Amino acid sequence: MEQVRNAGITYRLVYVGARFGSRARPVVATQIRFNSTTAGNTVPKKTFSKWALTKNLVKYGLLASVGYGVYAMYEQRHPTQQAEFDPSKKTIVVLGSGWASTSFLKAIDTDDYNVVVVSPRNYFLFTPLLPSCTVGTIDVRSLVEPVRFITRHKSRDVKVYEAECTDVDPERKVITITDNSEIKGAAAVGEIPYDYLVVGIGATNATFGIKGVEEHGCFLKEVWDAQKIRTKLMDCIETAAFPGQSTEEIDRLLHMVVVGGGPTGIEYAAELHDFLEDDLSSWYPELAGKIKITLVEALPNVLPAFSKQLIEYTESTFKEQNITIHTKTMVKEVREKEIVVQRPSGELDTIPYGLLVWATGNTTRPLIRNLMAKYPEMQNVRRGLAVDDWLRMKGPEDIFALGDASATKYAPTAQVAAQQGKYLARVFKQMAVQETLEAELEDIKSEEERQKKERKLAKAKDIKPFHYSHQGSLCYIGSDKAIADLPFGPGNVASGGVATYAFWRSAYISNLFSSRNRTLVITDWLKKTILGRDISRE
Repeated sequence: MEQVRNAGITYRLVYVGARFGSRARPVVATQIRFNSTTAGNTVPKKTFSKWALTKNLVKYGLLASVGYGVYAMYEQRHPTQQAEFDPSKKTIVVLGSGWASTSFLKAIDTDDYNVVVVSPRNYFLFTPLLPSCTVGTIDVRSLVEPVRFITRHKSRDVKVYEAECTDVDPERKVITITDNSEIKGAAAVGEIPYDYLVVGIGATNATFGIKGVEEHGCFLKEVWDAQKIRTKLMDCIETAAFPGQSTEEIDRLLHMVVVGGGPTGIEYAAELHDFLEDDLSSWYPELAGKIKITLVEALPNVLPAFSKQLIEYTESTFKEQNITIHTKTMVKEVREKEIVVQRPSGELDTIPYGLLVWATGNTTRPLIRNLMAKYPEMQNVRRGLAVDDWLRMKGPEDIFALGDASATKYAPTAQVAAQQGKYLARVFKQMAVQETLEAELEDIKSEEERQKKERKLAKAKDIKPFHYSHQGSLCYIGSDKAIADLPFGPGNVASGGVATYAFWRSAYISNLFSSRNRTLVITDWLKKTILGRDISRE
């Protein structure tokens, strides 16, 4: 037997011979002996790396986000089978497809009710980003969500009628609807019965009785308003480039006037400034320096709902952008090529314009005024339907009003309307639970079981009144800057600048109603950054 040592392993060679003188052959047997551990042979231990952990978290987080986005889009494109209308259940008729009605529609449980939607437009419009559509930053199709994209994902079939409600009969509990489209069939007028009516038709543009506003001004409330402004803006620029135009006429055509110093007016002026700086200066170099933007406000300052420092920051930013602000200036008349204003001193003056955008506020729609006239003693607030703390219209017990159609102690904003819609859906859920428990109580014979049901019923009847939770105010002011007035503890936090602009974008993206809209808006922003805005005239 021999021993052979190699790399710390000992091999034993054992010779085994045959009985009859045959040559012995070795058989290898191994005996493993490990060398003693020395400093040179130490294997380093893996240390914890925060950087590696961060990379893994980001990597898997992105994969999870992409996977969820793909699943959400697939689910959106493939709605499931729905239950049919149940004649035994009560019917809720929802008027409108704005913030309040759409929030209610998304939250209502159709297992408890039949739901019918009546609206002149078959989509929801994300209005906070509408000023971006006027200059091509965002396509209007990116901001609309078809109502059927929402209703087809409810558990029960929801009827959607693109029509205008022209009358409400609270005594008969029916509404009259009219087909307001360009193409009409044999049936263009009809009636729909209801058990509960939810009025969320919003408001219309306020002109304050000023002559010429509707004829010569452009509003900024609907999709067609943004398209009209965009067309007229490019028309003014191309007309100013027409050969032979006088200097005075070019100055008029290139003077864009915005009336109204609220968030809508401010954001439109800001978007127009960005369009001028980023695109028009490149493609119309001979005209870009002559374009003027003027904002007219009747109050002492713009953005009255924001803090003083943010107002001053906005005004100083507009001054740097050469946007002229006329405060304490009231419009008295709108003519075809100029507006008549009253200066702070009281004297009348004229301001020539090429494009006039009217963004001054809202007033009630004719249907709301007709409904108020049926209950003159209880409906005595001019700006909308008077409601109680549970959003029930004062007068009839089965009509509810939301958003700009109602008159509450809160400001008529999209934020308020969205919260009202969600709240009212919870109210209807509690009402459905009440009816179910009351029906079950009739069949219960056990006293102990009856007491349990009565306690549940008392809890269901305890419906809390609506309370608005303010989440803050945002406004874009141009040059990739925004302002934010956010609640924090007992007070507010005021912020402005480029970082706030990033927050403004993320907040609006998160508030869009679907992953489809989020994808489209982000894509539009990327296209604008890489390729610029489209300057063609529609």
